[in-house]
Amino acid sequence: MKTGMILAAALALTTAPALAQAQQSAPAPQTQTQAQEPSVQTVSVIDISELPAESQAQVAQIEEQRSDQDLANLRQSIEASPEVVQALERQGATPADVVAASLSQNGDLTIVTRKDS
Repeated sequence: MKTGMILAAALALTTAPALAQAQQSAPAPQTQTQAQEPSVQTVSVIDISELPAESQAQVAQIEEQRSDQDLANLRQSIEASPEVVQALERQGATPADVVAASLSQNGDLTIVTRKDS
């Protein structure tokens, strides 16, 4: 299941810049029938060292492809949510330790951290 979450995180992080560009170039009018973004219902924090080797490699690939600005934006979003910051703190992590995140359609937020040793 962790591998599936990481795959979702990989997809979310690698497609987010392209989606942002598409939204900027052709904004669609908002209607009541459009699906709203899910709100966070649960937060799971996992350190990259706890993932299987294959999943660690996938996260490393995401890190190589992601821009510094994308990472900064992710961390700023996390810092803006006290609930998410508290979940990180319970695991001994901070927003600066976050390397990937994924929000499922049902509101499950999974955060992958890498703590500097």
